[in-house]
Amino acid sequence: MSGFFSWVAGSGVVQGVIMGLTFAYLTTVLLLNAVAKTKTTTVNGWSAIRKAGHPGNGLLARAALQKALPVVNVFEEAAYWTATSDDTGARLSGEHAYRLHFPAGRLPPNDAFWSLTATDTVGYMVGTAAGRSSVDSHSGLVANADGSVDILMQPHQPPGAPGNWVATPPGRFKLMLRAYLPAASVVNGDYQVPPVARVRS
Repeated sequence: MSGFFSWVAGSGVVQGVIMGLTFAYLTTVLLLNAVAKTKTTTVNGWSAIRKAGHPGNGLLARAALQKALPVVNVFEEAAYWTATSDDTGARLSGEHAYRLHFPAGRLPPNDAFWSLTATDTVGYMVGTAAGRSSVDSHSGLVANADGSVDILMQPHQPPGAPGNWVATPPGRFKLMLRAYLPAASVVNGDYQVPPVARVRS
């Protein structure tokens, strides 16, 4: 048996096959990422894949979009936006505080509910000491005097309305905004999520 393993270790054919499979895998990943990028639209720093889940996408596009957004509903049932940078293009970081300002009447329109969640860069929920990594349409958000709504995203609870706060994890993170049974203005692209602004002290 040891002789067989020695042969495998020294065989150029076996090493070639391993290198070929590795190269094929990396090429596939790069190809799928490139295809998903062509299907992604980004407005105000928020990216969305509007064709995810559509059966008519074709095999390559379906594989790419499944890799980007696994087990996702079609956009007409659940709209997903993600943001990894602020309005200046800088990466979101738990070292800073951010504000998401929705003008009056411009919270994500839907026929079910919406939610905003802070995750790690892969998309997994991250536990925080505050235990509050998301807000949604049932969080009792407090509006400003003009009817607009500000959501603050930072590690520590800010003074004022705690219901308008999303606790962010340390290091880099991303935001995911979802609207379930989105309104027609979301589906056709008329509705735009406002940019994430860094709060300057």
